[in-house]
Formats: sequence, structure tokens, C-alpha cells
Amino acid sequence: MARSRAVSEYTEAEDKSMRLGFLLIAAGLLSLLGLGCCWLRPALQERGGGGSANCTVLAVRQLGERFACTFSCGAACRGTARYPCLQVLVRTSRSSAPALLHEDERQLRTNPKCSYIPPCARDDQENFENVTYKQKYWKEKVGSQPFTCYFNQHLRPDDVMLKRTHDETVLLHCFLWPLVTFLVGVLIVLLTICAKSLAVKAEAIKKKKHL
Repeated sequence: MARSRAVSEYTEAEDKSMRLGFLLIAAGLLSLLGLGCCWLRPALQERGGGGSANCTVLAVRQLGERFACTFSCGAACRGTARYPCLQVLVRTSRSSAPALLHEDERQLRTNPKCSYIPPCARDDQENFENVTYKQKYWKEKVGSQPFTCYFNQHLRPDDVMLKRTHDETVLLHCFLWPLVTFLVGVLIVLLTICAKSLAVKAEAIKKKKHL
């Protein structure tokens, strides 16, 4: 009676380990598929055909045109403000033609005409001051000093980015953690199968000794 109960408890623990292993395997595969379709594929497409270059500021100017942005002042409080358009024109080491600088790929998609989108404030004057401060930064602090910029021929060949939205570290983590989850699940399943196999062999040897 006690012996059969022990065998039953062992079998239940083994089944739980197998279920956990298969759950981790499924979670790892689904994470890889989900990230690959929804995030990783667009990120790789952005990086494809791109590269880095040395950039030098040619001109910094504000356009007369103003653009709308949405600010939030609470859970149920939203509104629209406006900000001036700042353009930073640069020369890159890959081309003599001037290019328009952007913060990153997201900013390029949001407003391809401007180089900087300030944090949207309720007051238009505050937005103007933020843009003016950024204008002084590029004129006075950066000036003619070269800096690294990035380009992507698949997005807009005449624009460059100050930084990449998707760098190598983010892409690595995108692959790493689902892969680790998958491998841990496989390891649990293999160890459980090996433990069961060893238990069966030990039981068979024990029976032979009693014969």
C-alpha cells in the first residue's frame, strides 16, 4: 500500500515536470513567433540597407510652419498644442548633398519635415522655448564638430538619424529570452525522461536480484 502510494506520488511529480517543460517550450516558441512577426521583422527591415556615417552641421533653422501635438494633463484631460519646426541640415561622409537630421526612426515617421519634436506642453510658448533651446544646442554646442549619424536607404535616403531605435542590444534580448525559455523547457523534459528511464532500469535490476 505504502509502496504503491510512493510510486503514485512520483508519477504525479513527473507529470507536473513534463507539463512545465512543454509549457516553457510552447511559451518560448510563441514568443519567438510573436516577436518575429510583430517587432523583430520590422526592426530588421529598418536596419537593412542602413549604416553609419560622420555628420557635420551645415545649417540650423526654424520654419514658419507649426505642427500640432497632443498633451495630457490628467486621466481624462487631453488637448492639442503647437510647436515650431526645427530643421538641422547636415553633410555626411557618404554624400556631399545636404541631409535632414532626425532624432530616430520613430521621429522620422511622426514628422518627416522636422528634426526635433519637443515633449508636448500645454502652453505653445513652452514648446517654442524647448525648440529654441535645441536650436541653440546645435548651433553653439555642436557647431562644426563631427558626430556619428545613421542612415537607412529603405526609409528616406535623404534623411539621417541621430540614433537608432532598434540597436544590437535590443535585438539580442529579443532573441535571447525566448530562446532561454525554450531551452529550459527542453532541458526539463529531457531530465524528466532520463530520470524515468533510470528509475525503470533500477526497478528492473531490483527485480532481478529478488529472483
